[in-house]
Amino acid sequence: MGRTSKLTDRQWEEIRKRLLMGEKTRQLAREYGVSASRISERFSERIEEIRTVAARVVKAEDALKMIQTEVAAMPISERIATLTMADDMRTISTHLSGAARYGAATAHRLMGIANGQVDKVDDANPMESQEVLQAISALTKISNESSKTGIDLINASKRDPLPVADEAKKITGFRVVAR
Repeated sequence: MGRTSKLTDRQWEEIRKRLLMGEKTRQLAREYGVSASRISERFSERIEEIRTVAARVVKAEDALKMIQTEVAAMPISERIATLTMADDMRTISTHLSGAARYGAATAHRLMGIANGQVDKVDDANPMESQEVLQAISALTKISNESSKTGIDLINASKRDPLPVADEAKKITGFRVVAR
């Protein structure tokens, strides 16, 4: 087990907050009587992640403001069509997510049933268990098909997201033009 810290949890939290505000590690180390490397060990990775995510939040908020400005500049009928399409896209996404969840649950259950059938296979003479092997094969195939939507969604989430305008064109077939 590591040695105990000479700082309290409250002091470590103060250091974390001050690092986030941009204060220097060395300055804080001198003030609190700990080494700069100890502060870095404890916070550098988390602080960097917080800064990265905060920058992404600001970028997303800026993009949202830009999109809101574009929508506001549209004639009312186009605004309604745009917002309706966005609602439809969210609904589709929600339904696909639900389908993936149910598909994964179905796949899990069928694989469990198939696994239970494996005990019925005669290890000494598996060809005598052809009917059981066919049932296992069928259950496995259906299980794999049931998991396809979920696997596709996971794979899609791993790809780099397209810029918003390209994504809109891909979905709608229309080119998005900034006004």
